[in-house]
This record gives sequence, C-alpha cells and structure tokens, in this order.
Amino acid sequence: MALNKAHAAYQANSIAASKPEELTLMLYNGLVRFITQAKKAMEENEVNKSHENLIRAQDIIVEFQATLDMNIEISQSLMLLYDYLYRRLVEANLKKDTAIVDEVLGFAVQLRDTWDQAMKKAREEAHEPSQAANASGK
Repeated sequence: MALNKAHAAYQANSIAASKPEELTLMLYNGLVRFITQAKKAMEENEVNKSHENLIRAQDIIVEFQATLDMNIEISQSLMLLYDYLYRRLVEANLKKDTAIVDEVLGFAVQLRDTWDQAMKKAREEAHEPSQAANASGK
C-alpha cells in the first residue's frame, strides 16, 4: 500500500513539473496504453477491464478536445479527428470489436509519434541559435 502511495506521489510530482508539451506526450502515451490494454482485455474476454480502459481512452480524447486552441488552423482538423476517434471507441466498446480498436490504436500511435518528433525538432531548433552564438564567440 505504501508503495502505491509513493508511486502516486511520484506521478503527481512528475506531472506538476512537466511542461505542457510533455504533458501532451504523456496523454498520448496513456491513450496508446489504455487502447492496447482494452484490446488485450477484449481478446481475453475481460469485458469490464476492456470497458474501463476504453473509457479512460475516451476521457483522454475529451481532454484533447477541451484543450484545443481553436484559433490555430490545425485545431479544426484535430477536433474532427478526435471526434471520430471518440465515436469509434464508443462503438468498439459497445460491439467489443477489436478491429475498431486496432483502427483507433493506429491513429493514436501516429499522433503520439508525430507529437514526439515535433517536440524533438522544436528542441533542436531551440538549441541551434545558442550553438551559433557559441561558435561565433558571443
């Protein structure tokens, strides 16, 4: 029990200390994890466990929708995609359909990997000016 409390405290501190872009990556990782766990539970005929994991995945998608800045052009497209993924997860949950889960998982992995690459590129670009200044002796 104490180990669970320590782990929960560590997770809470990790989240509190994270930048928004890191939190987004954590959410994408959680989305992939919950969808993967739901699929495994479906395959093992654990209906309640699959339901719980799909609900958690749906909750993450709702969070993504709630935090979109609709003043940014790509947000319109992301909203439509998140809406589609949410509806497909609901359908997968109702039908206990692993094919639908696989479809949504594919999108979730692509979104996560794209976000991860964007973060890496942004970090590289943020370091380039300081490296150029160091090279010129400034």
